[in-house]
Amino acid sequence: MTTRLDCGHELAQYVEGVTGYGKDSEGKRYCYACCAQRDREQMARDGRITLYLTGSTLSNWPGTLNFTVQKVRVGRHNMAGKRYDVWFKVDGEQWHGVQYGDNTQLCHCKRSK
Repeated sequence: MTTRLDCGHELAQYVEGVTGYGKDSEGKRYCYACCAQRDREQMARDGRITLYLTGSTLSNWPGTLNFTVQKVRVGRHNMAGKRYDVWFKVDGEQWHGVQYGDNTQLCHCKRSK
């Protein structure tokens, strides 16, 4: 039996311990490719998104949307100890992201003016 997701695609084979899909705030299920498309649409619409910073790459949760960091600056933060500022481009537009501390990968990103 094949399971269809809310995006209309079939649930792909997945690694044990991973769902094989992402959920939105309404509980609708989307394949990883559609998660990337929806995240990119959110970026274009809202001008901000939270991504994961690992090394010189920013990505969404399933890793299907990736951006290469052009520049990193490490500074100080009064509570987190370190602050990482990163810059990257999306469709020719400059974006800036901030990660606070070393105990997270969450990077709060917004389109630059």
